[in-house]
Amino acid sequence: MYGRDPWGGPLEINATDSATDDDRSRNLQDLDRAALSRPLDETQQSWLLGPGEQKKKKKYVDLGCIIVSRKIFVWTVGTLLVSALLAGLITLIVKTVPRHHHRHSPPDNYTLALHKALMFFNAQRSGKLPKHNNVSWRGNSGLQDGKSDPSVLMKDLVGGYYDAGDAIKFNFPASFSMTMLSWSVIEYSAKYEAAGELNHVKEIIKWGTDYLLKTFNNTADTIDRIAAQVGIGDTSGGSSAPNDHYCWMRPEDIDYPRPVYECHSCSDLAAEMAAALASASIVFKDNKAYSQKLVHGARTLFKFARDQRGRYSAGGSDPALFYNSSSYWDEFVWGGAWLYYATGNSSYLQLATHPKLAKHAGAFWGGPDYGVLSWDNKLAGAQVLLSRLRLFLSPGYPYEEILSTFHNQTSIIMCSFLPVFTSFNRTKGLIQLNHGRPQPLQYVVNAAFLAALYSDYLDAADTPGWYCGPNFYSTDVLREFAKTQIDYILGKNPRKMSYVVGFGNHYPKHVHHRGASIPKNKIKYNCKGGWKWRDTSKPNPNTLVGAMVAGPDKHDGFRDVRTNYNYTEPTLAGNAGLVAALVALSGDKATGIDKNTIFSAVPPMFPTPPPPPAPWKP
Repeated sequence: MYGRDPWGGPLEINATDSATDDDRSRNLQDLDRAALSRPLDETQQSWLLGPGEQKKKKKYVDLGCIIVSRKIFVWTVGTLLVSALLAGLITLIVKTVPRHHHRHSPPDNYTLALHKALMFFNAQRSGKLPKHNNVSWRGNSGLQDGKSDPSVLMKDLVGGYYDAGDAIKFNFPASFSMTMLSWSVIEYSAKYEAAGELNHVKEIIKWGTDYLLKTFNNTADTIDRIAAQVGIGDTSGGSSAPNDHYCWMRPEDIDYPRPVYECHSCSDLAAEMAAALASASIVFKDNKAYSQKLVHGARTLFKFARDQRGRYSAGGSDPALFYNSSSYWDEFVWGGAWLYYATGNSSYLQLATHPKLAKHAGAFWGGPDYGVLSWDNKLAGAQVLLSRLRLFLSPGYPYEEILSTFHNQTSIIMCSFLPVFTSFNRTKGLIQLNHGRPQPLQYVVNAAFLAALYSDYLDAADTPGWYCGPNFYSTDVLREFAKTQIDYILGKNPRKMSYVVGFGNHYPKHVHHRGASIPKNKIKYNCKGGWKWRDTSKPNPNTLVGAMVAGPDKHDGFRDVRTNYNYTEPTLAGNAGLVAALVALSGDKATGIDKNTIFSAVPPMFPTPPPPPAPWKP
């Protein structure tokens, strides 16, 4: 029924297509077997095929384990050869062209000057010098200090630092110098490390603190005296008695007696020494025994300062002629702040933030020298130091009121440094913090350090700047102030002169300094015999590397003469401020400060709730 096509034809379109496999095999057998016996070679194909019909023969390469197309083989080998050639060329370029790594970039001027500024302290060392002191023209000196004065209690006063171009050891400015160096290490240890100077500066500090520990009974809890000074320099009244100012001798050749000045009522000196030992205890916190020794000494000194009130330079004593202290209140704030950081004992913080203490120190009344940090007045430094506490720990009540006042006063001080304000005059580049008086640079470097440090404080606290009245200033403005002042000192000034000896090509050659001015010729010159070296117009035979001289006058003028100490004499305190400013500006700005080390001994702070208000009365 369904077997045929309804249209009458079969269902298959082509019957042969429907043949079975057997049929196909039979059909194949009927083909010409000779034609299929073997494939045609190339010549035979050319007979049968036209020119356009010939197939191109593929060429192969037998590699033994595999057969590949010759074309692929050539491309692969060519690619490998070109790649090898390029790799070799790149390697050659890398090996021959100078490499520029950020870690090994040339040091900046501040780092170069830092290396030299630290060397000044090596040249000022008294006592038996270490073999690696690296100042060839210096030797052991002052080995009888203390022993030659039968009236003093402390017999071993060997060591420490000579203050300036003479051979007197003044504890007051020397202690301030050690405090400034310690502060800079606490804040910028990473920068010292990057400059390769961390061990050196710590050694410098320890040389100073080891000596300070000798100047009082550091094992006692209560003391009644301090050896404040070794050597005297009073030449008033025409006295010709040999002393450290009348004579011009190498420290190694001194043969005249060196009296020791003791004080029994010296709050300013004792509190400054306490600040030096307390700050150094944080620097050496990894040396537990030494750090604890420093802390104990600082506590003892501060107790003596508080119990036996008085100025160390009172009564026309020898120190009053050279480093007269104006008051001891600023040292109380300064020393109390450092002891709090060193011990974590809140009683020191309560004292340092006491409103009456701040008032006595002059925190609220200003004056022409307000905001000028120096060996005499530490108030500006103390305010910055305590502003740090508010910025990073914010202790709240009962400290917040005075800390916020210190913070505001710090802001005012920073405003006074800026050129848009007229608190201080300026020469062609240099701020006149001492109002045109001689020896300006020691004050300038301290201000540069405070400005750079406070700028880093604000950056670390994620604060972009601060207000001067209604105007907001970026932290970069503060850093720029610090840079312009230090750049001036390093040679960017009208005279194109570097005021740091050994830095640059043009620097003072007649530094007011006994050791540097007398040649190392194995001849011992007596007290007056050295005067010819003092008065000669020839340059110093020895280079006092890193010494920052006193500086130019208020008109940017400078006289490179040995006999005028107001121009050419360097000091410990001046160089300590210089080192602090240089390390703050050196290296990578992104490195910033060490936020936490200074708080190592400070316990967690939980603000005390303020007292309830007084009951209401109708």
